[in-house]
Amino acid sequence: MILAGDVGGTKTHLALYEPGSSVRAPVLERRLPSREYATLEALVRGFLAGAPAPPGRAVLGIAGPVVEQRIEATNLPWKIGAAALSAELGGAPVLLINDLEATAWGLPLLEGEEVETLHPGTPRPGNRALIAAGTGLGEALLIWDGTTWQPCASEGGHTDFAPRDALEDELLLWLRGRHGRVSYERILSGPGLANLYRFFAATGRGTASADVAARFETAADPAAVVSGAALDGSCGRARLALERFVSIYGAEAGNLALKALAVNGIYLGGGIAPRILPLLRSGGFLQALHDKGRMGPVLARVPVTVLCDDRAALWGAARLALAGA
Repeated sequence: MILAGDVGGTKTHLALYEPGSSVRAPVLERRLPSREYATLEALVRGFLAGAPAPPGRAVLGIAGPVVEQRIEATNLPWKIGAAALSAELGGAPVLLINDLEATAWGLPLLEGEEVETLHPGTPRPGNRALIAAGTGLGEALLIWDGTTWQPCASEGGHTDFAPRDALEDELLLWLRGRHGRVSYERILSGPGLANLYRFFAATGRGTASADVAARFETAADPAAVVSGAALDGSCGRARLALERFVSIYGAEAGNLALKALAVNGIYLGGGIAPRILPLLRSGGFLQALHDKGRMGPVLARVPVTVLCDDRAALWGAARLALAGA
């Protein structure tokens, strides 16, 4: 048996495969709440309790920087090592990779309604880039080697936030007062969308809904309250927050496309993009992505695609595991 997984700050998606099978046909597949387990080993142990046989190999994509097959998860209180997980699996070989790298490996496996084109552009032979807002903000490069794309992990989501106008200057100062250093992840993530709503509330911007404000304060996932109220039109303040989120998302996607020279395309992964597609389609995202001065014409030709199926990272890890990585 072969184990593949996508380990995130909110949930962990694991699947068990027969050798030689399709990534779409696992023997066993479950999504588990990450924070309910003290360690990754405990979570994997719980998953395998219902397995028909133990795995002989495992590949896991994990949110955070994987260095020498060890990682301190960015949004989880876990210290993870391939050696410890291998011992849990009875000595089976284990490969740990960044979750966005796993998603990048899964890109070619998506088809049909599993993706949506925001901007067809004019793709040219060359690199791709992947950006994904969810519990955190992940970024990855896919380097064209003349034959195929080689995924390359990064921690670009933790780079310094760069304001583009007076409102974002004010936002930066407000966030700095609460968090010290301000990265893009402080804004482009679930907690970041909640930060934007709090900023607009603290500065008295937008028409507030008392009902939305009350639900926001008590919700387990306040970002979902904001996005829901923004999309259904029930709160002007939530709409302002989500519109600014989309604009900053587009700006950082453009930054990443320039750094990677992603002339073959930029892809939006993560859990947030599929849920806010109406606003992504409305134009603010692409306007911000293309607003790069002299580089604007270059980015206008870059295709932009949303990954609508959250199994890309699992399938990417499974692709490597089934190939014997």
